[in-house]
Amino acid sequence: MKCLFLLAATASLQAADFQRELSPDRPDTTESPITVEPGGFQVESSFWAYARDKSGGIETQTWTLAETNFKIGLNSCQDLQFVVRPYIRESQRGLADSDAEGFGDVEVRWKWNLWGNDGGSSALGLMPFVSVPTHTAVSSGEWEGGTILTYSHDLAAGWGLGVQGEVDRVWDEDSHRHEWDFLHTLVLGHDLGDSAGFYVEYIGVTGAHPYEASMSAGITWALGPDVQLDIGGVAGLNDAAEDYSVFQGITFRF
Repeated sequence: MKCLFLLAATASLQAADFQRELSPDRPDTTESPITVEPGGFQVESSFWAYARDKSGGIETQTWTLAETNFKIGLNSCQDLQFVVRPYIRESQRGLADSDAEGFGDVEVRWKWNLWGNDGGSSALGLMPFVSVPTHTAVSSGEWEGGTILTYSHDLAAGWGLGVQGEVDRVWDEDSHRHEWDFLHTLVLGHDLGDSAGFYVEYIGVTGAHPYEASMSAGITWALGPDVQLDIGGVAGLNDAAEDYSVFQGITFRF
């Protein structure tokens, strides 16, 4: 619990062996409460992602390439993160046809582990973030932000449970104003031997729009203690949610 009271410390830039298991925020929506160790760097990148949604007579397809989260360990219970989206392409077909592409908005996130970084069966993390508009064709054009509270618990026989609540202030293109969203998730994961694992996850989003319900699943594969590959997808459970998306990526640290 000592991390609960350590609010600030100088980052150590000296190289050190990692004592914690690799704990990425990807590929599921539920973020990990575990932070990067002091002085460490972690890169979590999607090779590519594709999403499709059809609503109101319009079909939207989105390609995202190399979306990457760069993490820097600040101290024993905090890290700083920068999420960049170098290339996004959005295409709409139906009642209206349009195409847009460019560099996406940049996210700055700060994660604070309240407990569980270095032992115990549970962990809790708090992560406020802000989205900085890049004003490209695929940018929201407005500042957005929110706060994430995420919890994990180790269960028996290689099973693990994760729960997340997230409050976001988002820009709505239709109403041309900022509105509140509340995202909540529940994920169950299981080890498949020493290197592989899988997860299933429920994702719900409510706000000033119809409730969106989705189901996600994926597989991870460790190439060693510091490198992990992943592949997965999300499927909408109701009309309000995006129809489906698929993705694959990699996490490594140094």
